[in-house]
Amino acid sequence: MNTAPATRFSRTRFALIVLLGVYPIITGLLYLVFPMTEGWTIWQRTLVVAPIMVALMIWGLIPGVNRLFHGFINPVRR
Repeated sequence: MNTAPATRFSRTRFALIVLLGVYPIITGLLYLVFPMTEGWTIWQRTLVVAPIMVALMIWGLIPGVNRLFHGFINPVRR
């Protein structure tokens, strides 16, 4: 018999923590990329930034959020 308390994944809490991590990363990337892509259209700049951002999220940010904030994003059910 499993006696561990049931937990519930909170998408709202997960989204909040991910947003707090994404904002400074994307802002920093934009500060780095914009000077090197002066004169490019926005879709071209986005084409450079998006793959970098996705890789940072998949292999860094999201695993880190899950590890560091597990208790916050998976509250115990009452």
